[in-house]
Amino acid sequence: MGLPTLDSARLENKRVLMRIDINSPIEPSTGTILDDTRMRSHVATIEELSGTRLVLLAHQSRPGLEDFTTLEAHARRLAQLLGREVRYVDDVFGRAAREEISGLRRGEVLLLENVRFCSEEVAGEVKTKPPEAQAKTNLVRKLSSYVEAYVNDAFAVAHRTQPSVVAFPVVLPSYAGRLLEREVENLTRVLKTEARPKVFCFGGAKVKDSIRVMEKLLSRGIADVVLTSGMVANIFLLAQGVDIGEVNLRTLEEKGLLPLVEGAKRLLRRYGDSIQVPSDLAFRRNGHRAEAGVDDLPNLMIMDIGIDTIARYSRIIEEAAVVAANGPAGVFEIREFALGSEGLLKAMARCSGFTVIGGGHLAAIAARQGLRDKISFISTGGKAMLLFLAGEKLPGIEVLKEARGDDAGNSGGLG
Repeated sequence: MGLPTLDSARLENKRVLMRIDINSPIEPSTGTILDDTRMRSHVATIEELSGTRLVLLAHQSRPGLEDFTTLEAHARRLAQLLGREVRYVDDVFGRAAREEISGLRRGEVLLLENVRFCSEEVAGEVKTKPPEAQAKTNLVRKLSSYVEAYVNDAFAVAHRTQPSVVAFPVVLPSYAGRLLEREVENLTRVLKTEARPKVFCFGGAKVKDSIRVMEKLLSRGIADVVLTSGMVANIFLLAQGVDIGEVNLRTLEEKGLLPLVEGAKRLLRRYGDSIQVPSDLAFRRNGHRAEAGVDDLPNLMIMDIGIDTIARYSRIIEEAAVVAANGPAGVFEIREFALGSEGLLKAMARCSGFTVIGGGHLAAIAARQGLRDKISFISTGGKAMLLFLAGEKLPGIEVLKEARGDDAGNSGGLG
């Protein structure tokens, strides 16, 4: 069954609940939203639903973190982006929220409170249950009785098994929003296009996920070349017998990543030169950026890939037919160690092939460098993008495929 899209929906004047992902970087001391990229990504779907009575369901961070907060500031920013009022209620499914939903008029938009304030959304014992069981939660029972349809536009949480993602399609006519639709189309293109070579760049700190995806892409013959950077590269350097220094070894140990070295060794034996590792790295010495070859590394924290590696990786990227990148190459928050990430993104901008980047960090760097319009597609997903590329089924997408549409049926769905 295909993915039901808004092409098959008849939602005019209906109360529609839409799951979005506007989880944004926030300055904890002031509550200032530092980047609104994810909010902008939903504008098209919200505008298309301007003839409905739209209820937005979203989250910010997770319990216990500094930026776990209300969505009041998000409502103000969304209103600025849309050029019209976005009402906000500091409630999710209680009486205040239900009264606000009941009072919505055609064309009005209401943002509910951070859904992760609800214990049912984050409880482990709930998330392990199938969607049919999650549909019995108070969150879903209360909200679904006040709306007439559900739209999921939140690709970045499509890998989650939480009520707001997987349970509403069990009880409501449900559809993929335009953002989720674009994500599926573009990432499917990366996997299925016959254009070669296909290059995949893995950096950042999601080492376990990256290596799992890397193995699947190589074993299925999808990836021709894999470029490693960040902590992913550190694991592969260790697998090659490189002395990365006690300080970096200790960091990997503290993060529980050392057991991944054996798997990296197996991948290197099997796929050889298809997996590229850095030949030089950057670190801070006497307060400034310094570089060294991997055969002569000091015992200092690795902060970025080196100039020679940037040049070599850039040549590979520029000659590719397809490039997909996830995760920064270094500690990009410090400008002098953003050279690797910036260099690889500039090479993608020069590439004439189909280019995709995923995760908030690379998107932020591309925006800072003025490169967003030169990348073919910017995915809002980090882990969701990785898992999709690995060929794994994302729960939020799978449940939509089984969802019932309205009386018009689900013709026009996305396969």
